[in-house]
Amino acid sequence: MPEPKSPVVGAAPEGVSDRNSAARAVREMFTSIAPRYDLLNHVLSFNVDRIWWRRTARTFRHILIRPDARILDLCCGTGDMAFALQQQARKSSAQIVGADFSHAMLRRAALKSADRAAAPEWIEADALNLPFPDSHFDLVTSAFGFRNLADYDAGLREITRVLRPGGECGILDFGEPKGIMGALYRIYFKQVLPRVGTLISGVRGPYAYLPASVERFPSPEEMLTRMKEAGFAEATWTPYTFGIAGLYSGKRAA
Repeated sequence: MPEPKSPVVGAAPEGVSDRNSAARAVREMFTSIAPRYDLLNHVLSFNVDRIWWRRTARTFRHILIRPDARILDLCCGTGDMAFALQQQARKSSAQIVGADFSHAMLRRAALKSADRAAAPEWIEADALNLPFPDSHFDLVTSAFGFRNLADYDAGLREITRVLRPGGECGILDFGEPKGIMGALYRIYFKQVLPRVGTLISGVRGPYAYLPASVERFPSPEEMLTRMKEAGFAEATWTPYTFGIAGLYSGKRAA
């Protein structure tokens, strides 16, 4: 009888040996593709990524419209999820903070928000060691960044820590669709996407890493179990676009 697989701890780019080296490798990858990151996201997803961000933001509109709400967009990259949240907040005075450990990504986010009347605040920070007090935020989101953490359970515990009791969390990330759509998707994701990404960015590593990181990521069932173990009283998964992506939603136990 084969031995059961050990639970996946976190992201593991090729050649890493521990959590620190995994985090360092991920940071270096995203720094290398920062100049073309937005273009590649839109081209490789056929602009569907914009729909996913907006749909996620609408899910949490009941929090965003509150004038005293505090929102953290974790692993914010160049800020697109934070901007979608801001759009849903409309004229409320909700405070939106974007945090990422890649300085190059945050520079791009700051440039994109330079001409906005009310821009999110950008903070360079490690998702596994956030510089915020306990029970500080009403909502924590993360779009296509949580999968790159070196320790998923530690990341969930840190999200739980900075959420107030009853606060909510939304993790948007890739999935693996089933059936014929899944078969077609895997051909595109594993064969076409890495080649196009490498051609446009001029950097091979990140777009070879992407399909492997999605395949490595826990299944929706396992992720929901991990969320509950981390302190979320409620946890659900909503598939987007045939399950190519999906939203993990959770509410911190009171």
